[in-house]
Amino acid sequence: MIGISKESYLFEVRTCRDKVRKAKSQVELDPAKGIKTNSKRFYSHINKKKTKKEEVGPLNTEDGVKVKDNLGMAQYLNKYFASVFNKANEDLRDNGSMTNGNEDMEVDITISEVEAKLEQLNGIKSGGPDNLHPRILKELAHGIASPLARSFNESVNSGVVPYDWRIANIVPIFKKGKKSDPGNYRPVSLTFVVCKVLEKILKEKVVKDIEVNGKWDKIQHDFKTGRSCQTNLISSFEEVTGFLDKGNAVDLIYLDFNKAFDTVPHGELLVKLDKMGINRKIERWIRNWLKGRLQWVLLKGELSDWREVTSGVPQGSVLGPILFNIFITDLSTKSGNVLIKFADDTKLGGIANAEKDRDILQKDLDDFVNWSNSNRMKFNSDKCKVMHLGINNKNFCYKLETHHLEVTEKEKDFGVLVDHSMTMSCQFDMAVKEATAVLGWIR
Repeated sequence: MIGISKESYLFEVRTCRDKVRKAKSQVELDPAKGIKTNSKRFYSHINKKKTKKEEVGPLNTEDGVKVKDNLGMAQYLNKYFASVFNKANEDLRDNGSMTNGNEDMEVDITISEVEAKLEQLNGIKSGGPDNLHPRILKELAHGIASPLARSFNESVNSGVVPYDWRIANIVPIFKKGKKSDPGNYRPVSLTFVVCKVLEKILKEKVVKDIEVNGKWDKIQHDFKTGRSCQTNLISSFEEVTGFLDKGNAVDLIYLDFNKAFDTVPHGELLVKLDKMGINRKIERWIRNWLKGRLQWVLLKGELSDWREVTSGVPQGSVLGPILFNIFITDLSTKSGNVLIKFADDTKLGGIANAEKDRDILQKDLDDFVNWSNSNRMKFNSDKCKVMHLGINNKNFCYKLETHHLEVTEKEKDFGVLVDHSMTMSCQFDMAVKEATAVLGWIR
């Protein structure tokens, strides 16, 4: 072995460090230079720097036992996630009448449709239980579009959904609160990417059928052309500020479903799906896609046991959100008060000048409770709140069943911080704070 001097070694170390530093600087400089043409890449880089990846656990069981190992936490989380499911209603699920005159036309999924959806795949997203990465499918789009189109058409027109398309790896995502509480984790389903491609195609066909048949929920601002988070906010703000400008007091009630996407009962959902006038073959495929689903929790390479999924629409799937929207289509008011829906986020508002106005709003809430009981969906009373608006507001009390709603002075509404004064000053302060943080990262 040829010896080297200490000076030579230190010189090489400094040279190496200098090259690494310059390489890192270039990695950060490229997104900054290209911000005008590709701002998404820049903010993606900034968000990666800002966001701290939250670890799972340790978890506390109902018996007070602390679970620290990954396999134990995966088992306990899957047990908890399955515990919130509604029991299957076999009569409704298996004996849907499909008597609403839905068309039973052959579904024709073209090669170009499949190829377009494959090319739109996000190459950095995670794969499903088959470990087939989306980037592989994206790069092979032209070659595999034809056989996939044949497979999709056969599956939809026969109603047969492969077993593999009905299983999911569940990744627990921490929301907020105590990390030891399993209820503070969102179960996100990683399913087969190939099945998601088919779901995207079917979702477009379902939306088209519903719009053509005029069955779409007019107060729903999700998954409809020309409607979004922005239109949800604009609609609710226009209604509320319109009342306030005329000197009225307004009470705005924020409603929250308990484990909304996990507790949708399949039987009741399928009955409502039958009424929407979509193609029968697509309806039958969705029925079979929901039947016999299984999940296990994946945590740092450890897998829990399988659990049967008896309710809910998979979080992380393409069809899940639109099926949820269909499920809550008949959640409405008879009073004419403002009701705005975006997936599971629902707001109810109305004039609150006198006791009679308060009684009308309370009647709407009582109707919502009756709806939730008959549809086996529960509101999370602790997260449902009321905001009193207007100078002369009498601060009336409201309740969901026996629970009195908590009063809130500010609430985050699709990323916009709304306060009881409706001046947006809180939102401006938050925006300035976030902008200052981004400037710090730029420096």
